[in-house]
Amino acid sequence: SHAKEILHCLKEKYFKELQDLEVDGQKVEMPQSLSWYPEELAWHTNLSRKILRKSPQLEKFHQFLVSETECGNISRQEAVSMIPPLLLNVNPHHKILDMCAAPGSKTAQLIEMLHADMNVPFPKGFVIANDVDNKRCYLLVHQAKRLNSPCIMVVNHDASSIPNLQIDVDGRKEVLFYDRILCDVPCSGDGTMRKNIDVWKKWTTQNSLQLHGLQLRIATRGVEQLAEGGRMVYSTCSLNPIENEAVIASLLEKSQGALELADVSSELPGLKRMPGITKWKVMLKDGQWFEEWKDVPSNRQTQIRPTMFPVKDEDKLKAMNLERCLRILPHHQNTGGFFVAVLIKKSPMPWNKRQPKVHQKLPQRTGDTEVTAANSDGSESITEEPTLAENEESKKMQELQNSDTEQSKKEGVCGPPPSKKMKLFGFKEDPFVFLPEDDPLFLPIQKFYALDPSFPKMNLLTRTQEGKKRQLYMVSKELRNVLLNNSEKMKVINTGIKVWSRNSDGEQFGCAFRLAQEGIYTLYPFIHARIINVCIEDVKILLTQENPFLSKFSSETQKKVKGMAMGSIVLKYDPDPEKPDDLQCPIVLCGWQGKTSLRAFVPKNERLHYLRMMGVEVFKAKRKEEESESKTEEEVQHRLAQTEEGMDVEDKEHNLVTQMEAEIGEESSHSPVESSTMEVENKIEDLDQSSKNANSYVSQKSKDTDTSDVKD
Repeated sequence: SHAKEILHCLKEKYFKELQDLEVDGQKVEMPQSLSWYPEELAWHTNLSRKILRKSPQLEKFHQFLVSETECGNISRQEAVSMIPPLLLNVNPHHKILDMCAAPGSKTAQLIEMLHADMNVPFPKGFVIANDVDNKRCYLLVHQAKRLNSPCIMVVNHDASSIPNLQIDVDGRKEVLFYDRILCDVPCSGDGTMRKNIDVWKKWTTQNSLQLHGLQLRIATRGVEQLAEGGRMVYSTCSLNPIENEAVIASLLEKSQGALELADVSSELPGLKRMPGITKWKVMLKDGQWFEEWKDVPSNRQTQIRPTMFPVKDEDKLKAMNLERCLRILPHHQNTGGFFVAVLIKKSPMPWNKRQPKVHQKLPQRTGDTEVTAANSDGSESITEEPTLAENEESKKMQELQNSDTEQSKKEGVCGPPPSKKMKLFGFKEDPFVFLPEDDPLFLPIQKFYALDPSFPKMNLLTRTQEGKKRQLYMVSKELRNVLLNNSEKMKVINTGIKVWSRNSDGEQFGCAFRLAQEGIYTLYPFIHARIINVCIEDVKILLTQENPFLSKFSSETQKKVKGMAMGSIVLKYDPDPEKPDDLQCPIVLCGWQGKTSLRAFVPKNERLHYLRMMGVEVFKAKRKEEESESKTEEEVQHRLAQTEEGMDVEDKEHNLVTQMEAEIGEESSHSPVESSTMEVENKIEDLDQSSKNANSYVSQKSKDTDTSDVKD
């Protein structure tokens, strides 16, 4: 419903203002909706980044884009890179793996699809988003955090050897197979030649020859972890067949019929596409061409591999249906170049049907099923059939090995994996500690907010083992299962959304934890007390005034507040279908009720978002020559600009970072670590201190931005 409101706002306001607009003597082209993207939810603009940032006439539109992107309400992305998630056909119950996920635009689409029904706070499915680069993982966290989902986990692994995960199914450990896998592999990027000038300077056939092996290993690891009947989408932003059809053909050949290319010609009507090709040659850097592997001289056989050549057997080639792959060419619809193939798994991979080689690696204990074994090439293989029970000796050895792990599982602690098993790069992550069933912390919260008996308190976690718990996070029960059973083999960067923050003032009113706006849409269905239904005029007051007196609100709101104790509250707006001109999507805000006032605890960009949707003008020009800006600005803007006293440090830093990003013209999709990623455990009362922290943080951020090269 929020997406529909933003679309309405874009069409009725922002696009209309762009009509007949001229910038530097050129007429501005109107944004167009992408005909192949469902429900008009994707739009294309020809405005360059430079024009958007520098033109005073477009400043209002640019501010809208930056602010709404920060909130997670829109994503700015290359049009063709939106295709793979659409072709995955995701349902809310699907377990999804995104193998090479950074910078995270496609991951955001996947999360959005899981939450197709906003009335279901915890979809049964989840997204595990992986990236090999530790720094880019934080960029990924920043992108995913905007969507406030309890069903996303960011992990840091080499996709070509990402470990098999186990889950508990009715007290029995089983291997986790994914229903959907997105395999958007690293590529030479030669399809981005229209926007990426470097491609013209640096392109060489060597790029593809070097990447082919890695792409094939990642895709192979993906299909190994795919459930039978599951769908994997392989994609690159390259047009070179060595990176595309050669990888798919090789994968199909070694699958021996376990995989097939899906025919997606009827999906995404309106998308202009070319069929996959079946014939190509391989070229060396010096311009030598080869049609077959047998023609390659022995001194070149390390650079050129047999899997790079097309299949010669005509019958085999026909059975592969390579023409079912999609090739998107830049000039067909003014996009980047792109390649997509959709694979369906019909049966286990042939190399997974063997019994594991127990002598090479101690099997994981899972009752009567062994889960992993070392393959001859060092990668893990998955047994898909139960094998013989383990002998007593190996059981004892395994018990000794797992005793520490079991102990921490009992305590609900998921720490980082031991360094002996894996070289850890990047930051040392805090552990994920689930709240014990009998934790005294939870009772006052349950009582204060009258939480429903169905509330899944087992899914609450903190990021600290000792000392005061300052933030409480929430994950879905499926992700809890994954976390508890795999903490020793998986490097988790981030998971869970913040639902409560400690607030020392609240203790005297019966609850030391206030609600956090990030998690309010997840929590709201379980809360039965401290809810105040407000009208649209009340919402405007809450979002434009810093600490409004109760007397400013409608008489209905004043009546509801009278009998309520001070402390954290929920403010709910329900649309009235009989007033179509009013905002037509429900809003849930976190607030605080004082003795004589009522206020909203909402981050700045989210405030601006709701005000825009209600038709309130929030544009604020940034011009240095306007010395008396604060005097001449509307009262609304003046109040919005004030620091939100009482909000925790994370929100303050978030606002400062956003403000600076807007000023230096950083695009949010390129900004790596967000302050919410590095969880701020100590609340700093002194505002000056928090400003210093945020400023030093931004300077660190801009250094990171230079080094992170953004794939999409």
